[in-house]
Amino acid sequence: MIKPDLSTPLPETLGSIHFVGIGGSGMSALARLFLEAGHRVTGSDRSENAAIGSLRDAGATISIGHDAAHLGDAEALVYTSALWPDNPEYLAAIERGIPVLHRSQALAFLVRGSRLVAVAGAHGKTTTTGMIVTALRAVGREPSFVNGGVIQSLGRSSGFGDPRLWIIEADESDGSFLLYDPAVAVVTNVDADHLDHYGTREAFDEAFVRFVEGASERVIVSADDPGARRVEELARHSGRSLRFGEREPSADIRIVDVDEADGRVAFTIRFEHVAHRVALRVPGRHNALNAAAAFGALVALGLEPGDAARGLEAFEGTERRFEFHAEIAGVRVYDDYAHHPTEVEAALAQARSVVGDGGRVIAVHQPHLYSRTRLMADRFARVYEQLADHTVVLDVFGAREDPEPGVSGALVANAFTDPSRVDFIPDWDEAARRVARIARPGDLVMTLSCGDVYRIIPQLVEAIGSNGDHEAS
Repeated sequence: MIKPDLSTPLPETLGSIHFVGIGGSGMSALARLFLEAGHRVTGSDRSENAAIGSLRDAGATISIGHDAAHLGDAEALVYTSALWPDNPEYLAAIERGIPVLHRSQALAFLVRGSRLVAVAGAHGKTTTTGMIVTALRAVGREPSFVNGGVIQSLGRSSGFGDPRLWIIEADESDGSFLLYDPAVAVVTNVDADHLDHYGTREAFDEAFVRFVEGASERVIVSADDPGARRVEELARHSGRSLRFGEREPSADIRIVDVDEADGRVAFTIRFEHVAHRVALRVPGRHNALNAAAAFGALVALGLEPGDAARGLEAFEGTERRFEFHAEIAGVRVYDDYAHHPTEVEAALAQARSVVGDGGRVIAVHQPHLYSRTRLMADRFARVYEQLADHTVVLDVFGAREDPEPGVSGALVANAFTDPSRVDFIPDWDEAARRVARIARPGDLVMTLSCGDVYRIIPQLVEAIGSNGDHEAS
């Protein structure tokens, strides 16, 4: 993969822009923003997908496959960290001498000079960003935004609205969140991840310290999360923070009276000695905390607390975050983007709250990244063994990494203390058949990964629907 040079100065202007890997969630969202801002957009990717079709409908010219000729007469090229340095379009842009920008630099170009809310954190930032955007729109504001996932009620992950106000999901994975100059910085949590980039937990923490110190108005930070507390203690921001949480009594924004029922979560936000009851349309106790973080950003932007609380109730979720796909033979099938043990724990707890006492949770885990699998196999196994009734482990989705000798999904499966509750099955057809043999009416099957595991869902649905030979519990 390419390690971006984030020190490259931004150009004063950008004309026609070519996006390599335009079908990815972040790149497609960014390409749409440039289209809406009046730029001519071209791009390429390895295969067709819905995002590419939508961009074509909006006016982009997109090629399948990678070839130097696809660069055409573009005046700049935008790439992702997942790109390999021998990509012919990338090399052609360098040879031609046109600006070559990492996607975060292209976004920094769009948002510069605006009042910016940047949401960062190891987990929850996509949902929190979506909540802020949805609540603002519910009270009549039209922010520009870019999110890491499609906001269900809007059917898109980005939009060009008021150019003076931007809401963005800020990616910490490669340090690119430090490119932005936020007015309001939101930190959902600081759970050490992406150590392939940072090397140590201390370096990971230091990046977040720099992020919050860059906020010109407010910092919204978790009071419950130990990593976020470490960052707040290290940062110099002169008391400009609003702390949110449930467990920590000193939180400025306190969640109490959480009620998880009927596949949704309701709770009370206590802020400045006033209580605001909120009933979300999505399940999960962790989403109450995401809403508290969003509430902090909203009041920092000047919304009345009551309006902020009511606006949050309009949020309907984001794609690939506990997303329902089908119910077949009495078995519900969901997909979730969770790819870190903490995220998996939250997703499985959410599944437990939905399935209740009458059913079981069957997880299909696709490990994401060889380095993360090597470092966290034991943690993944503990979470799955604790919260899922059975787990089927697929092989590693390497994304931007080369394979590592000895690292496969078997590392996770072999770390289970009870081998009868897990299967390592690299073949997707066989994995789907195995899930179908286990599942019975009332159960919930969930795929988990930020890789391409969602593509197995049609196979799961077909196998469950055609299988009559369920195993005895």
